[in-house]
Amino acid sequence: MATQHLSSALPVPAVSPAYPMAKPGYGKRSAPGQQPRTRDDFALLPTRERYVAGFLDHLPDGAAMSVKQLAKQLPLYGQQAIGTALKALSVAGHLRRVRCSVGAGDETRWVFRTFWSRTARDNEWWNAYLATEDATRATAPAAAPEAPAPSSLAAPAEAPAPTAVPLQRTPPEAAPDTAPATAPAVPPAASAGPAAPAAPAAPPALTAPAAQPAALSPAYLALAELGRKDIRLALSADDCAALEPQAAAWFARGVDADYLIAALTAGLPAQVDCPPRFVRRRLADKIPPHRPAGHSSPGTSTPAPSPARRLLVECTDCGRPGLPEALPDGLCRPCRAAHSEGGGTPSVDPAEIADVKAHMANIRDLLKAS
Repeated sequence: MATQHLSSALPVPAVSPAYPMAKPGYGKRSAPGQQPRTRDDFALLPTRERYVAGFLDHLPDGAAMSVKQLAKQLPLYGQQAIGTALKALSVAGHLRRVRCSVGAGDETRWVFRTFWSRTARDNEWWNAYLATEDATRATAPAAAPEAPAPSSLAAPAEAPAPTAVPLQRTPPEAAPDTAPATAPAVPPAASAGPAAPAAPAAPPALTAPAAQPAALSPAYLALAELGRKDIRLALSADDCAALEPQAAAWFARGVDADYLIAALTAGLPAQVDCPPRFVRRRLADKIPPHRPAGHSSPGTSTPAPSPARRLLVECTDCGRPGLPEALPDGLCRPCRAAHSEGGGTPSVDPAEIADVKAHMANIRDLLKAS
């Protein structure tokens, strides 16, 4: 009698037509040179990782790849399980999360992508591919970026509100200029009347505008924007003022507001008990290195070239950015050590989950009947 071999993999759910696409320039990107799709793809992975990988493989380029969106589409697993599966797929060589800068000069913005490969790749292949991708982006014309990254945070020079601040520093003597202009029109004979003293007592001279605070710095505005990006990092005005010097140190090292916000909001825990203390710690731990000054020969005034490195790999677990060669398996050193020591989170069989839910439902029925 022939033995029938059935795969333990769960059937891959069909991609819903309503599945959200990422904004232009973001989302999934397929790596080149992949083998044709077969039924044995991801056969060496555990059940959960094979299920998630099969779904990711069928997503079109540009699809949203956030853990939250994937968990909505894959109801068998929550966000934590999806995040663990993505980390395992990164270690297996199927994906890398990266940050790409677009634009030039003060208009530089960061976009976030997830490169996907159905065929498992080793670290050397990923490093070579990302280096090629980086070189291609570095030689691309700066006048035609792929897509403008949306950002609700603008520099103080671009915002219309701060331009009104210098007008409030006008000396008070300029305010009553309109009052004396009516005085010469009054005949000298009429000055003896009782209404004559009303002209010199012009009240506008006593209502000088109150002093307004100076324009807010980019560091303060970036900290104030954290709560809009993620409510878990909502800061008060006093918190922003206290953390402003630390954030200003990031700007002094050549990063922009989008980079700072992305670094502080990446890989957040499920709950942040004290946002100011958490942000203060991240500002100290994740501060980028100093950008080296250009080495030009004496007597020459060549402009400093733009940074050649325009692509950074993100740790799939915590979101820490770094060079591709510094994040083997797509993980930073602490996350890679934790993954090696713990051996990864074991994949739970969905059948066991169903049994536990049925058992708990039975217990609740018994309690209601008693």
